Amino acid sequence: MTNTAPVPRPCSIASALDVLGERWALLMLREVHYGVHRFDAIQRNVGAPRDVLTKRLNRLVEAGVIERRQYSQRPPRFEYHPTAAGDDLRPVLLLLDAWGARWMPDRPQTEDTFIHDCGRELQPALVCRACGRPVTGRDITVH
Repeated sequence: MTNTAPVPRPCSIASALDVLGERWALLMLREVHYGVHRFDAIQRNVGAPRDVLTKRLNRLVEAGVIERRQYSQRPPRFEYHPTAAGDDLRPVLLLLDAWGARWMPDRPQTEDTFIHDCGRELQPALVCRACGRPVTGRDITVH
């Protein structure tokens, strides 16, 4: 009898989690999207140990999700800003925030209100680009 390891299903979710699935990655992206760009401020707001934060930020830079921009020569200091790939994660963060508010009401909640450029409070939703209707997850099939 051969003992072979199962072959996982190829999946872009798994690929994304290779970059974003670490404990602090999405929280660091939250801060960068909130306009917090410097290491000490990101650390303060996220609560990650310095060595862990350094490793995670470097991983996000290597993956092309954020970029480092030098703002001081002596000593060398950097800010972190989202790339185009990082900008594409903003809706994901907003949907995660809305999910947490709905399904984790006894846990700490975001106190921020997000205002869309239409002037109204944002109600994030996933919609089909082809028809414009909301996607619930129960209305899709896998082929």
